[in-house]
Amino acid sequence: MSRRTELEARRRVLLARCDVQRAVLAREIAELRSAGVLGLLSLGGTPGRAGRDAAHHPLAWALAIGGILLFGRTREALKIFVWARAALAVASRVAQVVRLVQHIRAPSARGEPKPDKAPTRTPREPAARARSVSG
Repeated sequence: MSRRTELEARRRVLLARCDVQRAVLAREIAELRSAGVLGLLSLGGTPGRAGRDAAHHPLAWALAIGGILLFGRTREALKIFVWARAALAVASRVAQVVRLVQHIRAPSARGEPKPDKAPTRTPREPAARARSVSG
């Protein structure tokens, strides 16, 4: 009978330990769900900034794609590569257009007026010119 009581006591201890582990896992899963995918990719920093930092960290993206490849989801990893390549191409073209527009709108370095606008004149200048041409 003492063996049976020992086993029951051990069983209760193990069940209590399992309950504690379940509670810890439930709390960690809730934290991960609230952080979202970017929270999973974060590589440090404060919890409030983790999502923003991870979105711009290339190592986090490389690790995520490597993890996808490691788990045998090659098709999804290739989709991500193709999407990222297209997004970078579009972003570089947009950056070129923005730089071109900024260059066109910027005043010249010599202080000359912009080529699309006529120089500003005071109201007296046209009359003075008319007199000098006629006289």
